Amino acid sequence: MTHNILQTLSDFFSEYGYWAVFFGVMLENAGIPIPGETILLFAGYLAYHEKLDLVPAILVAIAGATCGDSLGFLIGHYGGRPFVEKLLRKFSLVAKSFDHAQSLFLKYGQWAVFSGRFIAGLRMFAGILAGLFRMSYPRFLLFNLTGAVTWAITVTYVGFMFGSSWQLVQQHLKRLDEIVFVAVLLAILAGVIAYYLNRKKSPS
Repeated sequence: MTHNILQTLSDFFSEYGYWAVFFGVMLENAGIPIPGETILLFAGYLAYHEKLDLVPAILVAIAGATCGDSLGFLIGHYGGRPFVEKLLRKFSLVAKSFDHAQSLFLKYGQWAVFSGRFIAGLRMFAGILAGLFRMSYPRFLLFNLTGAVTWAITVTYVGFMFGSSWQLVQQHLKRLDEIVFVAVLLAILAGVIAYYLNRKKSPS
């Protein structure tokens, strides 16, 4: 059965190529529950089997993720909370995921845009939340793009590295998510500590 699913996905990607990567990643990052991470993993897996090229797949994924989050930002910024909530409340599971993403965004702010790439629910809604809470677009774009680059390279390359076995790809992704998320939190903590230390040293 797994072989049949892989063959079906392989045929789909062979037919639509990089467009499948671009739109799959873009739609998830715009707030539609599509498994963008799995799409990237599979793109890396196919690159290992020489059905896609690794670097173009990564570049297309970066473009899709950046565009998708920017689209989400526009929805949040111009649609406002009434529009977003009206849209989301029609789907209870999505609404719960949005509530969780919102609490993370309020806690971590701009860093949630970057680190949220590695958290499925937050990845879907980071752009919308940034627009809702009126984050400036240049700042949002900086964290959006750097997060997209980190995420696309990491996840696609995992798919490529373990391309000899799809099960192995999925197994290592879970561990990688945990490692990267912890690393991002430590980097944020180090930045906060450095900021306050510098503030203490500077003359009042």
